[in-house]
Amino acid sequence: MITASYIFQVVFVPVSTKSETLIWNRQAETLPRKELEALQLERLKAVLERVYAKVPFYKKHFDQVKINLSTFKSLDDLQCLPFTKKTDLRDNYPFGLFAEPLDKVRRIHASSGTKGKPTVVGYTDSDLEDWREVCARSLAAAGARPADVLHNAYGYGLFTGGLGMHYGAENFGATVVPASGGRTQQQIMLLQDFGARILCSTPSYALNMAYMMDDLKIDRESIKLEIGIFGAEPWTEELRLQIEKALSITALDIYGLSEVMGPGVSMECIEGRNGLHIWEDYFLAEIVDPETGRKLPYGEEGELVFTTLTKEAFPVIRYRTGDISRLYNEVCCCGRTMVRMERIKARLDDMLIIRGVNLFPSEIEKVLLSLDELTPHYQLVIDRVRALDVLEVHVEITELLLQGWGSFDHSNHETLTNKVQNQLKDSLGLTADVKLMQPRSVPRSEGKAVRVVDRRNPDNTEK
Repeated sequence: MITASYIFQVVFVPVSTKSETLIWNRQAETLPRKELEALQLERLKAVLERVYAKVPFYKKHFDQVKINLSTFKSLDDLQCLPFTKKTDLRDNYPFGLFAEPLDKVRRIHASSGTKGKPTVVGYTDSDLEDWREVCARSLAAAGARPADVLHNAYGYGLFTGGLGMHYGAENFGATVVPASGGRTQQQIMLLQDFGARILCSTPSYALNMAYMMDDLKIDRESIKLEIGIFGAEPWTEELRLQIEKALSITALDIYGLSEVMGPGVSMECIEGRNGLHIWEDYFLAEIVDPETGRKLPYGEEGELVFTTLTKEAFPVIRYRTGDISRLYNEVCCCGRTMVRMERIKARLDDMLIIRGVNLFPSEIEKVLLSLDELTPHYQLVIDRVRALDVLEVHVEITELLLQGWGSFDHSNHETLTNKVQNQLKDSLGLTADVKLMQPRSVPRSEGKAVRVVDRRNPDNTEK
């Protein structure tokens, strides 16, 4: 019989002659697949029975498809259950999907609610302990060590990023600097004075910090950062390389969403850097076809779907994240046996349709960052002219290029504009107007980067 808890154990596991990895909970993270799947099935049955008994929404939907939970014999049986969508969360605002009364809920988080009512999630004491556990595992996978100083520049408040990593880092044994977002110049000073080895932030904000250091002529050697743990927005391999070069660090991806837990659902390890380990004893992952909902095999790209296995206050069953990824089941070189997910390519909500061409901002980013003349600072501005959608790509040129030109209106300006337009056309089949911007002219963000400005809507939706 597999129990539902593990004894805490920190173990160094050699993975090569040059490096060794810190595994926070070796018994859990290296569990053989058969044992892990048996544990998942045990927990899945328990959570399904709980939501059927305690959440009217799930009882209604399970009854509609005539599911007999007592007949669940394998993880594949999960495919018989309906999906949960973000609209379901909003329709049951604020506490309609809670499985525990408020007197057992210790914390509430919520999304920003920029498109209407926010999505609200709750945590019991046990949920918060699980959250601390998965964030501690994530830090260990990233190469952190107990007693490291961790500079946390994720936003605090209703957003799950700041507090999630904060308590996970304290559980791990790190010293946390709760910097939150904003006041970038002061944050750089704190990095210098407090000697943080780990930086947690959005990737765009990390790059913003690097550029401000350049502006202030601050020597990179004056800070001790070695590792960056970046999430909360899709980012490309090209942007990773830019950040690593700018800050002289190893940049790693962390994934989470408030509906499932918050940061720490999965984490890229410093050894493999080839997909993010999903902590599968807490979260059961599927990849489905976004159109049909059919479950896809390992290695195929589709929409990421999660079922929480231990959440008490706010369990979700087959939650459609809207994130595009794929799953891999090969054992990683770090020794962890849990399935890995590919870095999020894009969000379905972020897909742009420009004159019949479907594309994601990350695809445009990849093209822009392949050109040495351009920086990673850009915005996509969409407008409608005479009933036709028009895309303008605003992207900064590098300081070095501007110095070589001598002035911004040099004739090379037109040559580079044509080069970028042709590259976008050849790579994506996209016809776009390109507007080259002077360095530091594209608006900076102190949280998630605003990549798309859609002027077709009266509220000028930004995302």
